[in-house]
Amino acid sequence: MSDGLQLHGLGISASGRAILEDISLSIAPGDCVAVVGPNGAGKTTLFKAALGLLRPSSGRVTWHGEDVRSMPGRERAAAMAWLPQRTGVQEVVPVLDFVRAARFRFSEGRRAATEASFEALRAVGAESLSSQPVTTLSGGEFQRVLMATLVAQDPQTFLLDEPANHLDPAHQASFYRLISRQWQAGRSVVCVTHDINLLTHLSPPERAGDVRVVGLRDGRLCFSLCLSDGQLKSALEGLFEMSLQEVEVSGRSYFLPHSEGLR
Repeated sequence: MSDGLQLHGLGISASGRAILEDISLSIAPGDCVAVVGPNGAGKTTLFKAALGLLRPSSGRVTWHGEDVRSMPGRERAAAMAWLPQRTGVQEVVPVLDFVRAARFRFSEGRRAATEASFEALRAVGAESLSSQPVTTLSGGEFQRVLMATLVAQDPQTFLLDEPANHLDPAHQASFYRLISRQWQAGRSVVCVTHDINLLTHLSPPERAGDVRVVGLRDGRLCFSLCLSDGQLKSALEGLFEMSLQEVEVSGRSYFLPHSEGLR
């Protein structure tokens, strides 16, 4: 299958050390995939390779059959948008101008870009921030504005690297519900997270089978299971080398560290 984003036996090396090895992964249109794994597993490197920012040492990455590294910038921006794990802004610019910069791939006038950018802010519930300087935003506000830039870019696939790791629990849940709305609107979503329980906010219980969880450790894929799969607990325990207990609340499964702690 060549539709969507495809990683074919991907390998990435740096300074003679393998960071990713033999990664084969398919992200079809409309997929929702969570990538989990311990620190240093290669998750961010996986995203950079998928975006064509790194040259593979083996294998390749394609978008609808075309090598991503050969795609023009605007074409690549139409395919994928990336929310990095760490993003800092020093320039004192209004939020609306910041979001409007994400429309670079479109050949359009300023008025059309402004309207689309304001609609993107509205989609994430941040339209009231449009005239506020980006540098004055709280963490939760800034994360919503960053999501608005992805919406304004209007790609087919979102790549989100730990999108809520520095937010409080209420903002984390709210942000994952925002991601869910983008997925259910038809975009593909690939999300790196350390907290498997945040994925419960991506879908109602009846759609948990549509969320795929991919385990990555030491640069290799360990498993690919649906969020509702009964084998997920055991797979996560092996991935993180710790005992977990599975608790069901309102039809959703949550994974908590077992009282025994580390094995």
